[in-house]
Amino acid sequence: MSFYKNILMSLPEVANPTKKGSLKTRLMWTGGILILYLFLVSVPLFGVSAEQASYFQTLELLLGAKIGKLLTLGISPIVTSSIVLQLLKGSGILNFNLNTEEGKFIYSGSHKLLTFAFIILEAIVYVMFGAVTPSDPSLFWLVALELALGGFIVYYMDEVVKKWGIGSGVSLFIAAGIGQRVFLQLLSPLTQTGTAAWLFGGTDVPVGKLWAGLYYLSHADPSTFMTSVLGPVGITFGLLLIIVFFQSINVEIPLSFGRVRGQSTKWPLNFFYAGVIPIILISALSANMRLWATVWENFRGEDAGSSTFSYVISYLQPLQLWSNLGNFFTVDVWPHMLIYMIYMISGATLFSYFWIQSSGMDSKSQAKQILDSGLQIPGFRKDIRIVERVLDRYILPLTLLGGVGIGFLAATANILAALTSGTGILLMVMIIYQFYQQLARESMEDFSLLQKLMRK
Repeated sequence: MSFYKNILMSLPEVANPTKKGSLKTRLMWTGGILILYLFLVSVPLFGVSAEQASYFQTLELLLGAKIGKLLTLGISPIVTSSIVLQLLKGSGILNFNLNTEEGKFIYSGSHKLLTFAFIILEAIVYVMFGAVTPSDPSLFWLVALELALGGFIVYYMDEVVKKWGIGSGVSLFIAAGIGQRVFLQLLSPLTQTGTAAWLFGGTDVPVGKLWAGLYYLSHADPSTFMTSVLGPVGITFGLLLIIVFFQSINVEIPLSFGRVRGQSTKWPLNFFYAGVIPIILISALSANMRLWATVWENFRGEDAGSSTFSYVISYLQPLQLWSNLGNFFTVDVWPHMLIYMIYMISGATLFSYFWIQSSGMDSKSQAKQILDSGLQIPGFRKDIRIVERVLDRYILPLTLLGGVGIGFLAATANILAALTSGTGILLMVMIIYQFYQQLARESMEDFSLLQKLMRK
């Protein structure tokens, strides 16, 4: 174990700040990394053909990636390594004692080492199986090296945000990519070919739903306007309202300050207690299974989608309701939707449970955090075991119910065909909402008079 620990200690990392920076400083770090990400995600790879495999482009939205650019891998290696560790820990194959500093170090170091391995592996796989195509076969390893470099850059940008900024780089990159896509699908006046010829009598429909609506109405095509424009836009805004409603639901644990009489606060536990990570993990798991199914077919020389593995995996992908209304009651449609719904709900619930156990959000860790902050639950002794038992009444039910809820919302939105994807909209809104909440907490911590009294 000491040899393994030495390996983990030798891995390069972003230095921790010597002291906690001000809110303004952390916002500047977060904004700076976001600007850098938006620049790097548009940097083209050298020696790559303009034609890319269309299947791999479907991975962009959930992986914060841009196929054919420097950040082609996006957050995929980071998320994939998290999935593997979560499953290995949950199944008992690996055991990390996250209640000790050593256990936390080994877990985080193992995650970093596994992420590095996946960066190298995925860089090779993406080139080998057509996600990006070298313009000349002799450039294979150069292109793979560029992809790996982009993967390492994303990993360390995520570390910078976690240590010097606010929130998580992974969430930040996903929200930026989805937000950009939503903006284009709502407001872009250009067509798929990058022109605006429709304004001058052209027949190509603009990408932006606002302009597409004007196009269909001007061409006296109200039925297409309803199904292609009003439907997706209405579903998207309805989904936004539902997500915000559920995000506002929380259980508040009353707390009092032991050293400041008469002062109290509340410890909010949100309905989606595990946050967006479970839906990121289950969505990334689907994407990775599709990727490896494609790899398997290429390895065996089979046509795309012809293997039994691909057929099974296809049932874990969303099937849109509106385009299948006519044959909804056939064996190819409603069982597909049902299996997909069950997969998303059960997967999100399972990853919710695994995530709170490995991220310090379990009852014991939260109880320790409460007591270390000088807080206690009124009417209960200041004992970590008692506080843990009180939190157990809420954290596990919220974890499981939140997992079911977020899985159901994501699956339903995907089936109903919201803009970009239902999962994408769900992730973007939840990430922005959680960032807002964290920003509010950070602001209170920086400027609260009570906090200053506590420091004295």
